[in-house]
Amino acid sequence: MRDFSRELQFKTSRSSGAGGQNVNKVETSVTVLWNVSGSLFFNDAQKALISDKLKNRINAEGMLFLTVSESRTQLMNKNKAIEKIIELVDKALVIPKKRWATKPSKGQKQKRLDTKKKLSDKKENRRFKF
Repeated sequence: MRDFSRELQFKTSRSSGAGGQNVNKVETSVTVLWNVSGSLFFNDAQKALISDKLKNRINAEGMLFLTVSESRTQLMNKNKAIEKIIELVDKALVIPKKRWATKPSKGQKQKRLDTKKKLSDKKENRRFKF
């Protein structure tokens, strides 16, 4: 986990929702912005991977943004925003393992056929025969 928090920019705004007078006068909502292409912490391949996986959160200027307004204080929202954006970038950098297609073994196929045969015989024995 790389801490690139020095490259982050912050904007504050008034939070929405209930909260009384505090909501109307205090800017507690924090939006964190990060320029993906201008980062010094990641190489070009990592930047491309981040841009590809988080393209829905990146605006036209190439800024990754995230807004947090969970807490009632600006400082707590700022700390949560830093944690969340670092977590987002870390998840974007994970390359999933490739899945290899497998086929059922002969034993598995035979077991399935044997089970079907037993069930068929059991149902056949329940029938009334003349």
